[in-house]
Parts: sequence; structure tokens; C-alpha cells
Amino acid sequence: MTRIAPGELHKFNADPIDDVDYHFDLDYVGDGIRDHRLDVLVPHEHHDGHPDSHDVTRPPSPLPVYIYFHGGGWTSGDKAPLTKYAASQAVEGMVVVNANYRMATRFKIGHMLDDANAVLTWVQRNIVEYGGDPTRIVLGGDSAGGHIAALLTAAANDDTLAAHYNLDLPIEAGHLRGLVQHCSIADFSVMFERGFVLSLNFLRMLLPERSPGMSLRDAARFLSPIEWLDKGFPPVFITTSERDYFYRANLNFIEALRRRSILADTVIYGRHRTNTRHTWQQDARHPESQEVYRRLGSFVRKVAALPAQARSTPAQAEPALA
Repeated sequence: MTRIAPGELHKFNADPIDDVDYHFDLDYVGDGIRDHRLDVLVPHEHHDGHPDSHDVTRPPSPLPVYIYFHGGGWTSGDKAPLTKYAASQAVEGMVVVNANYRMATRFKIGHMLDDANAVLTWVQRNIVEYGGDPTRIVLGGDSAGGHIAALLTAAANDDTLAAHYNLDLPIEAGHLRGLVQHCSIADFSVMFERGFVLSLNFLRMLLPERSPGMSLRDAARFLSPIEWLDKGFPPVFITTSERDYFYRANLNFIEALRRRSILADTVIYGRHRTNTRHTWQQDARHPESQEVYRRLGSFVRKVAALPAQARSTPAQAEPALA
């Protein structure tokens, strides 16, 4: 949701990480527009014996795949500022896909989910060529991008929600091994609270025309991942702080997950951590970001190693604030 100034783009990507192969601006739809481009970042390993075949460095065995969607309030943003963030995760032992998507106000949430689903289709067809395992996928994002990732994860586990958005997911729900939420909003009920940072016009912007007689609150249920927590919902890694606009929504999501015995790993900072404003995680200069990266790598390795049918386990309580 926080806008990135041109100077910040340079700062976020300063001191590039060398131990990663970068494959930029791959067209995942085939229409040539920037909103349908993604980057693939692969940690350095050996070639498979045919280094000239695709100009791609493949790890010796398939790695988990982390698909990431940028934030920007559903109306702005780009994958470019997240390059170093994505590389920071790749060196933890995963193939990272950093994707753009179409945005409001011209496009609605259904278009964004279509694009996220198209990214999944591209990954299913192509990620093996980059050393990734299409049966071990983690979705994630910050702010609005995190919401898109969470809603797509919910649709993969609930036929009613998938049918509402006319989604035909290209993978089995069990292949989505985890979900990452950085300052995301998975509970849209907070939008109806007096004084919330976003007005209800954001709901009207994202939603298509409502059916006759359907209230805005009823329609918003189809935007709110917290309403669609199936028993097969995968483990979730949530990072937020008391300085995050969506702090309350994240606490509500954590509580709902744990109430259903869905694994919820968390990093939650108190207000005294002045670096931890909304979407601080994309700025690698902060020590709090480095802690998130370390914990995220551990989370992905853990959930990627779990059998698909054993994804939901009782969560251990953790300190609320750090």
C-alpha cells in the first residue's frame, strides 16, 4: 500500500545479491504488457550437464517455489522494488517468482485473481526448467499482494469461492504448501469499523456489480480470506507490527487460523520498533527485515518438507510482540 518513490527503488535494490541467477520480465500470458511479466530468481548451483541448453542454472534437485505478489493498495506498484527481497529469499534455498498483475481502478479483484492464477499456470508448465518443484509452492505477498495470494489460496481449497471468481486452478490444492503474509489484509470486516485507514470505496472499487439485494458487507465476504478457512488450508507465515495499518486484521487472521488448528508462524513487532511501518519487509536494510527473511526461509523449508495431507497441525503460542 505504501508508494515507492524512485529514490527508494534504488535503495531497496542497492548492493545486489550475486549468488542468484536473475531472469527478468518473462511474459506469463503472451500479450506483451508489463502487468503480465514476472521474474524468476534461482540460487546458484551447478548446471545439469547441459549449461548451454536453456542458459538457466539448475539446482541439483528441485527446490520449493515461492511466488510473490507486490503491494500497492490494488491500484499501484510493481515487482521491480522487490528484486532484492526476492533474491534474499532465493539464497535461502528456493526458486522465487516475482510477479506483476493488472490493477484497479480499471480492473477488479477478479482480474487480479485471473492473473495470479495465470502465474500458477506458467509455473506449473515452466518452473522445472529453472530448478523448481511445481508440487511444492508457497504463495505470498505484501499488503494488497498478500491479500491476492491469500484469496487465491482460499479459492484453491474451496470450490464455492473458486466458482464465484470462475477460477479453474491448474494445480492440486495440496501442492500449495504454504502462504506468506507481510502486512496483508485477510479480514475485510475491519473495513466496516469507524476510523479504519481505508474507506468502503476500496471495496466498491474491487468488487464487480453486486447482485440485486446483496449488501456491501455480504459482497465483501468474497474478498475476505478469513471467511474461507477450510480444513485443508496450508500453514501461514504472518509478519506485522503495531505500526502496520492492517495490524488488527492480521491479529484476527492469526486467531482464526489457530482456532482451526492451522499452523500459523508469526513475527509481530511492537510500536517501539520504529522501522516496522507498513510493508517494512521489502527494505533489506532493516534488521527487522533480516529477521523476517531468516524466519521465512525456515518456514518454507518446513512446509515444503511436509506431506501434502499433513499441512494443518496445532500451532504453538508465541510471544505477541517483539
